[in-house]
Amino acid sequence: MRRTFYVSRFSATLAGLGTVGLLTAFFPNKPSLEKTFARINREVQQNSRAYETLADASEKIGHRLTGSANGTRAEQYAFDLLSSYDFKEVRYEPFEVEAWARDTATLSVVPNRSDNFRDVPVVALAHSPVQAHVKGEIIDVGNGLEGDFAALKDKIKGKVVLVNIGLAAPTKGARNLHRSEKTALAIQYGASGVIMVNLVPGNVLLTGTASVTGKLIPIPSVCISLESGQALRSWMQEEPSRLHALIDMTNTSRKIRARNVIATLKGSKFPDEKIIVGGHLDSWDLATGAIDNGIGSFAVMDIARTFRALKLKPRRTIEFVLFMGEEQGLLGSRAMVENLKKAGQLDNVRYMLNLDMTNDPTGLNAFGRSDMTTFLSSVGESMKRTEPTFANQMMNQAGLHSDHQPFMLEGVPVVGMNGHLDRSVLDCYHANCDRINLVDREQMRNTVRYASMLLYALADAENIPTRRQTDTQTRDFLVAQGLRTPLQIANEWRWKE
Repeated sequence: MRRTFYVSRFSATLAGLGTVGLLTAFFPNKPSLEKTFARINREVQQNSRAYETLADASEKIGHRLTGSANGTRAEQYAFDLLSSYDFKEVRYEPFEVEAWARDTATLSVVPNRSDNFRDVPVVALAHSPVQAHVKGEIIDVGNGLEGDFAALKDKIKGKVVLVNIGLAAPTKGARNLHRSEKTALAIQYGASGVIMVNLVPGNVLLTGTASVTGKLIPIPSVCISLESGQALRSWMQEEPSRLHALIDMTNTSRKIRARNVIATLKGSKFPDEKIIVGGHLDSWDLATGAIDNGIGSFAVMDIARTFRALKLKPRRTIEFVLFMGEEQGLLGSRAMVENLKKAGQLDNVRYMLNLDMTNDPTGLNAFGRSDMTTFLSSVGESMKRTEPTFANQMMNQAGLHSDHQPFMLEGVPVVGMNGHLDRSVLDCYHANCDRINLVDREQMRNTVRYASMLLYALADAENIPTRRQTDTQTRDFLVAQGLRTPLQIANEWRWKE
């Protein structure tokens, strides 16, 4: 695999240096950096408004579905909040989106040639057809991985596939696929419909997109609860006749204009170079989306507040971005990347930090960029000296399915933060229990203070030891990170073999 040349460029400089020496190599005025970290730490601990503004928005707005009236109110709320922090430049970045919204969905199960119908509680997955009336034999594809579909390839056409959203019996080394990728495989093998089984106990119904592109899919995809899935599989074992599913649904889909919200803090030395910190503001409509992604997007806005309150002026320009349309296919971040490409500005984006359900960070993630591990390790050590409770657990693994993805696929360096959420909180992901009562005020405050330190370090470094990858380097990087297969399933692999 080809790596960027910046590893060798800095290796001679960094060889033999300790942690303090490493930090000095990137930040000539190291005491000033750590003094700023201490100021950030105090400001956020004493004055953070992240939890309070999220609670206020949850009460006043509710869900933040892109394309809905609530989504528009959320955009205005973010614009007004950032403006109140005395930013000189806050703007909307409009984009056109195919806005999908659910209407009705029913699922009935019946043995072949029988009238013993059983109704199963169900919720439609996004981007299912505007209208669908499907009847087909149910075939169980288990975890719905590539091998599971391939093993039944001659039996799927025209059938309704039953698949787990997660991995019911995880196999060592097996990597789960996104629900949209499993739906894409079902379409590829000719299925007439998809029934996804949630694996969270408590009759929890999960929503989310079943489309890898953010466009309508040709077959209905629905979700049922763990308990319904267990009952259905038990019935399939007991019933000598094959079971059939009847899926009826109506939805709406129309083009609307949504808006990313962006606040800009101009750099003092390298104003043309940008560090983008973002989180998606939109949510699904079953609840308020406090966890997904209220904790990330409102942390971004409180990071912006912190920088203004302290009158910080880092060397590089920072753009604080609230993306819309993430849940419907990364639409806001795709639009931003496309706009940057058209303007010839992508090379100016030195780094992208994405906060999506990031909570109580314990360390930094170099996202597969080995040329950045030394830099980030030194920053993490400085953060730990400022706040000894910061664990500074380094990772170096890239992933997909959030607003960093369009940037990463264009070679822009991405950094993440390793956080954690309790199992009981994660069980409400995309579900009707994702509300403000799940949010831990102190953990959210930790996200703000640690992310603020990392952001300042990136924005104020004299040197960042990496740049945007070439197209060939990007391809090799994605292969090395094990992302080629999921990108191929999603029809996002643009390289010819």
